[in-house]
Amino acid sequence: MTANKPLADFLRSRRHRLDPAAMGVSSARRRRTPGLRREEVAERAGISCEWYVKLEQGREVSASSETIAALARALMLDDNETAHLRRLAVAQAAPYFLRETVPEIVQTIVRSLNEPAYVTGARMDVLCWNVPADELFGFSGMAEAERNILRWMMASSAARALFGEGWMKEAQRIIAMFRATYDQYWGDPLFEEIVSALQAASAEFRDWWSSYRVATPSSGMKMLRPAGGEETPFVYATFQVNDDPALKLALYTRAG
Repeated sequence: MTANKPLADFLRSRRHRLDPAAMGVSSARRRRTPGLRREEVAERAGISCEWYVKLEQGREVSASSETIAALARALMLDDNETAHLRRLAVAQAAPYFLRETVPEIVQTIVRSLNEPAYVTGARMDVLCWNVPADELFGFSGMAEAERNILRWMMASSAARALFGEGWMKEAQRIIAMFRATYDQYWGDPLFEEIVSALQAASAEFRDWWSSYRVATPSSGMKMLRPAGGEETPFVYATFQVNDDPALKLALYTRAG
């Protein structure tokens, strides 16, 4: 198995998305694949082509901070992508995923809140929620294996109804956040199981997954249509739980 497959896949995906013509890169040779060639990326980054090939093959080589910064510029990465590249460049064994447990005191606080709140783990499993969140998302009606934000977003008609016209944008955001974590657990059967199931069931997932977008949690506003209600603006934010950094507390409140 490739020593650092996520790094290899990520570099290749970012190279393939670049438009040579738009970047003023010309070549007499016919391009068999989209994007820049490996030697063109290496030249833009100021490193040898041999060194870049090793990185894109996921070989066990160590890249300096300066090299990573140069590659980020050469591949025109945004801040999230650059941070992801830095994480991937640190060669290490993938951790073994264990489903998290929410501390009792955190569960008590979540259940006491009057607005929708829930806690997810690294794999986006929904581990704890309150009554308002259940009324909005229907978590208690899901089988435990399906109680996962990514699965629900891609496979549930209720998710499409709740997000309405904003469903596609939200689904792509969720996939991008999952991808950033997935690369830290690549090869883990519990992560692979979700990806394999969604690839088999959803053409939309296959398309968006192959685009290799990465994102981090953010706050903002969502237009949601609760069951039997009208479209309503909600503001939302997520917070890391001190007891376990893998746990994220999501909070929603009506904005109007």
